[in-house]
Amino acid sequence: MRLPIQINEQSAEPLYHQIEVQLRALIVSGQLEEGALLPSIRELAQAVKCSVITVKRVYSDLENEGLLRTRQGTGTYVAKVGEQERDRHKYAAVIDALEQAVSTGKRMQCTEAELQELFQEAIRHHYKPGGDS
Repeated sequence: MRLPIQINEQSAEPLYHQIEVQLRALIVSGQLEEGALLPSIRELAQAVKCSVITVKRVYSDLENEGLLRTRQGTGTYVAKVGEQERDRHKYAAVIDALEQAVSTGKRMQCTEAELQELFQEAIRHHYKPGGDS
């Protein structure tokens, strides 16, 4: 299985974090269904051009969160994630992104009103017909 994970080598975010955030989103959004077999650690490391240790950390972190299950000798699978747990992960990810955006806005000396307008513009852009979803 090929996972649609994109790595930005110019980003200040560590590789493991970029992979973890994207893989978590694929699971929480339901794009990866319960029981889906993930690529082996080596396969994913090769696909995203990173170390095996990086992918091992991602899989371990997501397993500790209850999103993945590893079966010795058969591989790593998407765990059963209940609706409440799915919602908790989804909202936590969105809140984190919004808090980062607000922090960036404050560093750039944006007012609260300016940030609200920028947020509304981003919503209009992403939810208009033909916009990025």
